[in-house]
Amino acid sequence: MNTQQLFPQRDLVRFAAQALAARGVPREDADLTARSLVQADQRGIYSHGLLRLPLYCEALRLGGINPAPKLKFSKDQGSVAVLDADAALGQVAMQAAVDRVVRVGREQGIAAVAVHNSSHYGAGAFWSDQLAEAGFLSFITSSTGPVVAPHGGTSKVLGTNPLTLGVPSASGWPLTADLATSNGAYGKVIAAKNEGTQLPEGWAVDADGKPTTDPVEAEKGSMIPFGGHKGSAVAVLLEAFAASLTDATFAFETVDIWSNPASRMNNGHLVIGLDTAAFAGSEKTASRVAALQDRVRSSGPGGQPVDAPGDPERRRQEEAAETVPLPPSTVSQLAALAEDLSLSPLETHSAP
Repeated sequence: MNTQQLFPQRDLVRFAAQALAARGVPREDADLTARSLVQADQRGIYSHGLLRLPLYCEALRLGGINPAPKLKFSKDQGSVAVLDADAALGQVAMQAAVDRVVRVGREQGIAAVAVHNSSHYGAGAFWSDQLAEAGFLSFITSSTGPVVAPHGGTSKVLGTNPLTLGVPSASGWPLTADLATSNGAYGKVIAAKNEGTQLPEGWAVDADGKPTTDPVEAEKGSMIPFGGHKGSAVAVLLEAFAASLTDATFAFETVDIWSNPASRMNNGHLVIGLDTAAFAGSEKTASRVAALQDRVRSSGPGGQPVDAPGDPERRRQEEAAETVPLPPSTVSQLAALAEDLSLSPLETHSAP
């Protein structure tokens, strides 16, 4: 039975921004972060949506996240830069990084920003979409808290180490891959625990290293990388890409705000953008990518459609353009947050 409830998109953005502002976040930063979270829910990525708003607010209250950071480019040299985010919301740090990649990439053809002293930045496609809109191919990754054991291991050495790749296209929306390098996002473990549901098989092991579908046991144990030893290798390398260029901490050196909201995680992010105008030209690249997308979509047996990467999420966003479905546990948490912050509660409507 579908017990999700529908909310007007604008109301969710307004509520999230008000909640963050109540914790001292400047209005522009609060609006940015709110839009990032709500877009994730619109796309059905509930692990990166408003599920995280109470966590952000608690971390802001306890000092794990700095509501009014002083971002500083400690190195700003040609096409590369290092950004000290001063424990900012990850969305605030990433917007500064993406803006610089576009500005400098227009001049240099390529630009990269390595970020440290940051926190969770939401769904990666929120950033790759901005870069694609500007005509850039993008590579984005981040370190996270320790939740993943390498292939053959049982210790939480790695984060979920997301990888986001985006390419502009003339076919409606960008070609996008946005994924955790664990078999599932850690937020989905939290969501399953909140909803009282089980995890898919193959996502996690318990504290003894035995496979489990119980999200509570998965929290005590570890998640595992996708793709066996190959996926584990990708996860390890992304950890290096995200954290070794700066003073960011590796996952095994980090205390996750899920376990201690007062922890300053010092996440590292890496954003690389290539301006398609500096290569074959933006129109030509977008046209060729559209041809690739269309060929993928028409590759099914008997003319049956196939999704190109990013298609399912974009369809969900179009369907949820005005009203957004939320899981019941998230609805309950938002109601508790409204009471805690003395905000007007969201008005709910049962989904048909």
